[in-house]
Amino acid sequence: MIDRRTFTGLMASSVAFSSRAWAQRPDTALSTTMYFASVGPVLTAYQIQRVPRPVWGPDSGPPETRPPGVQWMLLPGPQVTLPANVQYAWQHPSRRYFYVVSSNGQPGGGDAPKGDVHSLNAFTLDPKTGALAAHGEARALPSRPIHTSVDQKGEYVLTAYNEPSSVTVHRINADGTLGQLVNQPTRLDTGIYAHQIRAVPSNQTVIVIARGNNATPSKAEDPGSIHVFGFNNGILSPLQVVRPGNGLGFGPRHLDFHPTKPWVYVSIERQNRIYLYDLQPDGKLGTTPRFVKTSLLDSRNVRPSQGAGTIHVHPNGRFVYQTNRNAGVIDYRGQMVFGGGENNVAVWSINQETGEPNFVEAVDGHGIQLRTFGVEPAGGELLIAASIQPLPNRNGERIETLSAGLSVYHINSSSGRLTFQRKYDVDTARGTQFWSGMVTLT
Repeated sequence: MIDRRTFTGLMASSVAFSSRAWAQRPDTALSTTMYFASVGPVLTAYQIQRVPRPVWGPDSGPPETRPPGVQWMLLPGPQVTLPANVQYAWQHPSRRYFYVVSSNGQPGGGDAPKGDVHSLNAFTLDPKTGALAAHGEARALPSRPIHTSVDQKGEYVLTAYNEPSSVTVHRINADGTLGQLVNQPTRLDTGIYAHQIRAVPSNQTVIVIARGNNATPSKAEDPGSIHVFGFNNGILSPLQVVRPGNGLGFGPRHLDFHPTKPWVYVSIERQNRIYLYDLQPDGKLGTTPRFVKTSLLDSRNVRPSQGAGTIHVHPNGRFVYQTNRNAGVIDYRGQMVFGGGENNVAVWSINQETGEPNFVEAVDGHGIQLRTFGVEPAGGELLIAASIQPLPNRNGERIETLSAGLSVYHINSSSGRLTFQRKYDVDTARGTQFWSGMVTLT
């Protein structure tokens, strides 16, 4: 469980790492990109190190069987502690500022504790070390935030809340500090269980993803939906609701935009799928998805608690990556252990004429619940996925703990395929590893 204690100030802190590989010091570094990951309220910046492998000769076998010519390493660096557990973070388009939302409320909605500390904090971002420094006053938020982002012009912070489902917009001052809340003239329909908020590339509209909820023995299914709002001077105005089948059997979680084409890829959490929608010139979505695909290796054997996760389009627009997640448990000899299911990264190639995602592979995540991950934006050769928590796992007659950690993969530039390189175990005694992502320095 996430640590529920309230943290009242920003302070330096530390996170313990159990892998001996943290201490190794390679020769070269990606100076422009770092990987940020949170454990409870602590947010750590990791330096990405690139280590060349020996050159492969003609007797090394066919190219497709050879390991990548580079390996990646992570070194933990500067840290900050937020007022409560980190929920999500987003970098300003200028790359100079960084915005983090935190809360001591618990995930899941329903009867989960709502908490009483919900905060939006602004930081400056050191262009050499990635160190974060508090920047201006924080803003109190109305409830637990689940996602935050910055609009394309860098003028507003957009935040989504799952319960009650809602959104807020805060101005960003010219110096990157947080301005005031933008009061919306009307009450906005954001569906049930808002889970993400993003401005489209043109910045003319904002899209809110509402996941809905699966049925339970005592409650009917809550429908999912996608809401498109006009966006002008921080004011949101309802334009469109995408709710196929009245939203039943439709549980979207996250979306991402193609870098050059008018295509929107949506991860459908509750049905374990990927949808492709057209992004219209007016900032609305096509009314029906152009393509619908399953995200699982074995869609005929869906275990309880299975769900699709975050989705990211590769910076070159040729591939899209999506996580599959499961943390369900069963009783084994009086102990609750992992009940099986898929925790992996699905790889899709993108047809450059139609946008169709074609399944390439699903690679083992080496952890439970890959909630967030990032693709290195400059060279596009690195993917890092964060598993949020450890979990007892049955291995034959033995029970072993599958640790939380950061799983590092090399991306093949031609096929998009992933080669697992290593996992860094992360001590999550202080809280789950809830958010992570790539951050590019100036």
